[in-house]
Amino acid sequence: MLSTSLLHALPEAFESGADTHTLFATLLGGLLAFFMLEKLAILRHSHHHEHDGHHHAHGHDKREAGKAGWMILVGDGMHNFTDGILIAAAFLADPGLGIVTGLAIIAHEIPQEIGDFIVLLNAGFSRARAYVYNLLCSLLAVAGGLLGYYTLDRASNLIPYVLVFASSGFIYIAVSDLMPQMQRRATLRETIPQVLLIALGVCIVLFLTAHRH
Repeated sequence: MLSTSLLHALPEAFESGADTHTLFATLLGGLLAFFMLEKLAILRHSHHHEHDGHHHAHGHDKREAGKAGWMILVGDGMHNFTDGILIAAAFLADPGLGIVTGLAIIAHEIPQEIGDFIVLLNAGFSRARAYVYNLLCSLLAVAGGLLGYYTLDRASNLIPYVLVFASSGFIYIAVSDLMPQMQRRATLRETIPQVLLIALGVCIVLFLTAHRH
């Protein structure tokens, strides 16, 4: 995700001729926007439970878990819709960039969707219901892609700013979420595969970027 942002998407945006100061402002605004979205998600999920020392009616946990499940679906749907728009913007800027951006999003989405599926099961959804709702949320990426393709195609001047905003999301997720999780695994046995996979990811993006040029 960092390689896609710093070696591919951001250079593509800054080489477009768009105003540099506005692009940097978009990058800062995107980082702060993703920070606030995560902060709101954390606040919304901070609820009391039946056995937390407070007196709640019977069934409180189940009702609250159900609400959390629906919030997960709403948040995931919006996220997927936005991802579709970002992929469309990347493809409109350059097909190679679109492929790399799509792969980066897929690499992040697969573990996230698995996690969302588990959350829905814990929230009381049946396996079939959780699968169907997760699938419907995933299909919103297609809707976002179609909207982005037909909208941004007519407003090509917006593509650099969408790319920068997408990069801010990639950078924020990588730096604030993924890398701290990797740092918790401090043993040499776990560190070596991490470093090798990171190096592989960087090399793939470098190869695709050099091949495109």
